[in-house]
Amino acid sequence: MNSPLWIYCVGFAAQLFFTARVLVQWYLSEKHRKVESPMLFWLFSIVGSLILLWYGWLRRDLAILIGECISFYIYLWNLRTKGLFDRMPRVVPLLVAVAPLFAVGLMLARSDSFTTDFFRDAEVTGPLLCFGIAGQIVFKSRFLFQWFYSVRHGESSLPMSFWILSVAGSLMIIVYGLIRHDWVLVAGQIGIVASVRNIMIALAHRKNEDPV
Repeated sequence: MNSPLWIYCVGFAAQLFFTARVLVQWYLSEKHRKVESPMLFWLFSIVGSLILLWYGWLRRDLAILIGECISFYIYLWNLRTKGLFDRMPRVVPLLVAVAPLFAVGLMLARSDSFTTDFFRDAEVTGPLLCFGIAGQIVFKSRFLFQWFYSVRHGESSLPMSFWILSVAGSLMIIVYGLIRHDWVLVAGQIGIVASVRNIMIALAHRKNEDPV
């Protein structure tokens, strides 16, 4: 699908927020010598997710839409755990929460063309679409693991499994993006460098905490 330049600008805007979250988290982790889970990470995540949902819709890319729907409400949970919404009117988190539902509603409203738009695109074959969705599921499942871990430990944190899944999912999305010539997806995986570095920081921190 040959998309207008402005659509790619929407995608790159989303990736700017995702890159910003990685840089903030990486900086604080290097500073404190342990893996941090700052509020800005989750705030930038949810803003970037909202924009990427729009981009996925404009690009008619089911893999993107599914990926964002998986992680969106986990971003929201982490922000609530961090206490962000305690200082805001209740209508604010409510409006944020219904955004993905609105996207699904638009999809259902166009159910007559859904199959054509998402499953019969000549540039996206069935196997490629399945691979793209699998990459998004692996990449976004890191947030499911993060959520389970955080609930179990009673605080928002980013465990080792989060970063391992980040690297695996990023590699799959890079391959998918290269095949689709979607440079927004490829550029968005620059965070793989930070993921590898966070694994190194976590291992070093664990080693320092182990008794000699």
